[in-house]
Amino acid sequence: MKKKVLYGSILLIPILLAFILLKKESEPSISKTIPLKSNKQIESDSVITLIAVGDIMMGTNYPNDSKLPPKGINLLDSVKSYLRFGDITFGNLEGTVLNSGGTPKHCSNPSVCYAFRQPTYIVDHLVDAHFNLMSVANNHMGDFGEVGRKSTCEILTKNKITHAGLEIAPWDTMTVKGLKIGFTGFAPNTNCQKISDYVLLKSTVKMLDKMCDIVIVSFHGGAEGTSKTHVPRMEELFLGENRGDVYKFAHAAIDAGADVVLGHGPHVTRAVDYYKGRFITYSMGNFCTYGSFNLKGMTGIAPMYQLQIRRDGSFKSGKVIPIIQLGEGGPLVDRKKSVFAEILSLTKTDFPEIGFSMDQEGNFFFK
Repeated sequence: MKKKVLYGSILLIPILLAFILLKKESEPSISKTIPLKSNKQIESDSVITLIAVGDIMMGTNYPNDSKLPPKGINLLDSVKSYLRFGDITFGNLEGTVLNSGGTPKHCSNPSVCYAFRQPTYIVDHLVDAHFNLMSVANNHMGDFGEVGRKSTCEILTKNKITHAGLEIAPWDTMTVKGLKIGFTGFAPNTNCQKISDYVLLKSTVKMLDKMCDIVIVSFHGGAEGTSKTHVPRMEELFLGENRGDVYKFAHAAIDAGADVVLGHGPHVTRAVDYYKGRFITYSMGNFCTYGSFNLKGMTGIAPMYQLQIRRDGSFKSGKVIPIIQLGEGGPLVDRKKSVFAEILSLTKTDFPEIGFSMDQEGNFFFK
C-alpha cells in the first residue's frame, strides 16, 4: 500500500512543478510591464504630414503664349505622387492667375519682361497635385495690378486652396485631421504684409495661435541669386530694396507662437534651422518655374520637404525629396540627389549650433 502511495506521489511531482512554473510565467513582471497610453499621450504622438516646396510659376501668357508649356502638358505629373502624400501641401505661387487683362507692370523691354500671368487652368493642376496651401506674398503677385491679385485670390478660394500674405488676404485657416491650422505670409513688396513689420507679425501670429492648433508662417525675403545662398543674420539688400532680416523674422515668428516657418524668394536653396523645437527653412528655391527662369546649376535644384509635425506644432521628423528642373523647367526627382549636399553644407556652416545631419535617403535630424 505504501509503495502505491509513494509511487503516486512521485507521479504528481512533475505535474505540480509544471503548474507552479506556468503560474509564475503568467504573472506580469513589474519591470517588463508596459503601461497603456492615455488618450492625451496618444494624441501627442499623432502627426500631420506637411509637404513644402518653393516657387511655382507654371508659364505665362504675357506678352504672348510662347512661354506656356505645350498644350496637354501638366508640369506636376512626374512629382504629384510625392505631393499627394501630404495632409497639407504648400507652395509659393510666384505670379498672378488671370487669363487676360489686368494692368501689366512697366517694363522697358516687354519681350524680356518678368511679368507673370498664369492661365487659370494651372489651378486645376495644383488641385490635382493636392496643393491646398499657397503663399501669395511675393513681388510677382503685383505684376497685373489689383485685377490680378483679386483674380488669383478668387480662383484659389473657389478651388478651396487656403492662401494668405496680401493686404486683401492677410491670413487664413484650414482644418486637417481635426486640427485647426492657421496661416499667414509676409514679403517686402507693395500690397503684401511687410516682412519688416514685426508688430504686425507678432500680433497676427499671436491671434492665430489663440485660434488654432498649429500656426504656419511663410515669408518671401532675402537677396537673390547663386551668390546669396547663405543666411547672413542681418537685413539683406537686393537691387536697392530691403529684403528683410529673414533670421530675425523667423525667430520672432516662433517666439510669437508660430510652429513652422517656410521661406522662399532667393531662387536658390538655403539652410534649414531648428528653434525651440520648431522647423525653419530659409529658402526652398525654384520648384516649378517654366519658361522664364535661369535653371542652370544651383537655381535648377531644390528640395521638397516632407515634414512630420506633432499636434502641438513641434517638429518630429523630416525628409528631403531632391528636385531638379531641366530645359524650360518642370520638376523631376533628381536621381543624383544634388540638393542634399547643398542643404547639408549650408546648414552646417550657417547654423552649426543645431547639430544638423542627413542620411543618404534624405532623412534629416537635429541634435
